[in-house]
Amino acid sequence: MSGPTGEQFEITYGHARAVVTEIGASLRTYTVNGVDHVESYPDDTHPPMGSGAVLVPWPNRVRGGSWPFEGGVQQLELTEPERGNAIHGFVRKLSWQVINHTGSLISLGTDVQAQQGWPVPLRVTISYALDAHGLTVTHGVTNVGDRPVPFGVGMHPYPRAGRAATDDCTLQLAATTSLPLSAETMTPDGPPVPLAGSILDLSKPTSLRGVNLDDAFGGCEPGADGLIRHRLIGPDGGGVELWADPDFRWVQVYTPNDFLGRGRAVAIEPMTCPPDALNSGVDLITIAPGEAWSARWGLLPK
Repeated sequence: MSGPTGEQFEITYGHARAVVTEIGASLRTYTVNGVDHVESYPDDTHPPMGSGAVLVPWPNRVRGGSWPFEGGVQQLELTEPERGNAIHGFVRKLSWQVINHTGSLISLGTDVQAQQGWPVPLRVTISYALDAHGLTVTHGVTNVGDRPVPFGVGMHPYPRAGRAATDDCTLQLAATTSLPLSAETMTPDGPPVPLAGSILDLSKPTSLRGVNLDDAFGGCEPGADGLIRHRLIGPDGGGVELWADPDFRWVQVYTPNDFLGRGRAVAIEPMTCPPDALNSGVDLITIAPGEAWSARWGLLPK
């Protein structure tokens, strides 16, 4: 009998190891030399707090679960009923099929069917690859319907600076703005505001001790190499860097106090668009029939 996340797929490269799940195609573990670089969980439990989840065809929340399409209104199931939202897309609870599995790489795919609240079918893929540069995650979306459709992509990893306690770490983001969110719905409550000089300015390494975040950050700027880079660093100078293609210009940061088996943890969630983008239209990707899109992000132990 398989557990709640189905079959477990292992990839390795040298002293690095990652485990990806069949249900949700989520990243369950990533270790180097036996040291964790994401928060993990047992294979007989559900992913705690969305750990490692793939978020397609929208990340984060859709206010009221409704959004405009072709002059009408689509109504999604309210999967976060306490706040009245649809949250994190469809694919995190679907079974994914293996496309390719070698020693250091696994690719999986699944289908988003046309359904209530979502009018256009999509083919969704993800690849995890280990090499000398760490872990690379490649997302793919193809429109297999007959109409253009907007979408967004995100992921919900909880990076970990090895054995360091979260409160002993610093966080540095490539973001330049924050998005005010309603405390009741956690959806946008105004336009993005500049981070410079604000209490949310994480452009320089900032201690996480006593910092409680569940915030959306935007304006993520790539460096000279064309990549966006966020860094979680422990007290010994080691840690992990989350890099991303310029498509991932948004990032949600969440610091729960009660992650299973860990306590304080930090989610650094790369997103192509902000919360409620299906309504605001901000940074949505529109894909035509037969068109394919892909982008990457990854984790680099430091």
